[in-house]
Amino acid sequence: MIRDFFSHNFAKVREINKKYAKPNVEMSKWVKGSLLFLRIYLILLVGLLLYKFITLL
Repeated sequence: MIRDFFSHNFAKVREINKKYAKPNVEMSKWVKGSLLFLRIYLILLVGLLLYKFITLL
């Protein structure tokens, strides 16, 4: 029962991800650069959180 629940929901998530895998919006260089900067910033913040967690252990 639980396995069916998760397999059904993960199938829906996979279907949605496949549908929106290729963006339909045209982006300028500035928008692409801004999104790249935000992605790098997010990775940096996650890295700092992991570092803080590891040092506290």
